[in-house]
Amino acid sequence: MDFTKSRQLQSQVHRILPGGCHTYAKGDDQFPYLAPGFIERGLGCHVWDVDGNEFIEYGMGCRAVSLGHAFQPIVDAAAAEMQRGANFTRPASIEVHCAEEFLGMIRGAEMCKFSKDGSTATTAALKLSRAATGRDRIALCQDHPFFSIHDWFIGTTAISGGIPQSIQDLSLTFKYNDLDSVKSLFEKYPDQIACIILEPAKYEDPEDHFLHRVQELCAQHGAIFILDEMITGFRWANGGAQEKYDIVPDMSTFGKALANGFSLSALAGKRELLEASGIYHQRQRVFALSTTHGAETHAMAAGIATMRYYQNHPVIEVLEKQGTRLARGINEMIIENGVEDYVTVIGKPCNLVFGTKDAQGKPSQGFRCLLMQELIKRGVLGPSLVISYSHSDADVDHTIKAFGEALNLYRLALNTGYREFLIGRESQTVYREFNEVPFRNQPGCLGSQA
Repeated sequence: MDFTKSRQLQSQVHRILPGGCHTYAKGDDQFPYLAPGFIERGLGCHVWDVDGNEFIEYGMGCRAVSLGHAFQPIVDAAAAEMQRGANFTRPASIEVHCAEEFLGMIRGAEMCKFSKDGSTATTAALKLSRAATGRDRIALCQDHPFFSIHDWFIGTTAISGGIPQSIQDLSLTFKYNDLDSVKSLFEKYPDQIACIILEPAKYEDPEDHFLHRVQELCAQHGAIFILDEMITGFRWANGGAQEKYDIVPDMSTFGKALANGFSLSALAGKRELLEASGIYHQRQRVFALSTTHGAETHAMAAGIATMRYYQNHPVIEVLEKQGTRLARGINEMIIENGVEDYVTVIGKPCNLVFGTKDAQGKPSQGFRCLLMQELIKRGVLGPSLVISYSHSDADVDHTIKAFGEALNLYRLALNTGYREFLIGRESQTVYREFNEVPFRNQPGCLGSQA
């Protein structure tokens, strides 16, 4: 597999774009050296890189593309609206239509506000919570990997450079499905916590009505209950995971699959909270969310088309069916290769990931990188196993076969070490305080003189 053009672009991009891309999860350090550096186009669940290599993709734009790349009904809707203008001095009528469509799908949501990314929506929810409660501290689930690019979240990670300690101190963390960890925060910081924010679920369902119990604690202590549905929304159910788990939060945030990859996010919730950011009330005003490009008409057209497609087609059912089929097939390959103690597939069928361990049973980035490398060699671009509506039986079968062959080599590497088979450096985690020097200096890496 040839990556000549990718290598040429990679040698240029780091001189002009810090990190080489605009999303850390897409960076060179997240993938094997033998990986496509730049994608040229996509169709359905297939993508082609700048060198013409074709792959079945499972990252699906960091989970933002649930129907498929260049999905015709969505593209057509966006293209038609774009011909009418993208941004005006006053609101466009499509903003009303998009809001009505969205609120019609999210049970219990009375008002909404659109933006372009998830971070803006979640941060607006926090600001409204602080205004409503008069409190400064917020509590977030430490088991959920990403809520925002903003200081209130990044300050809780290892990559907290540039964030004042005073800001970091306002963010508290608790564990998912651990009600005592939530109770202890309210006990330690009485009348200080403005809100609790968490994803409804990640790789496991809420146990013993965990979400409802957290909501009850919030009500008891006067805190706002927020569900972040950036990932679960439009994957768990048409109305989000809150529909599946039968719970109505005070506020919730959506994005990613909301417009099948077009830039559109949303904050939804109770009128009494969101109305504080409006202009027809006598309370103190809250500047919660205001974006020049938040209501680009073509993105809203894509959102409407996506939501209607979900309502008229069995998208959720297909994601469940194909994800289940994929997980079952890969697990069979894991058992067949005798690596069930070292490779696991976890998560809901619509949102699968794989875990890798070394011969000592410890989580290993090196073995993860090796597995991704071998999948790429076999035409599968899989940093995760996130399925889409466009993944056919043939795509799933090809992926299962690729895993079987890759796991055969993985088994051999358990005896010799992954470096025997891995070309170049291993991948890294995003949340690290310092870049590792060997990343750019090892043979076979960008910047290497070898």
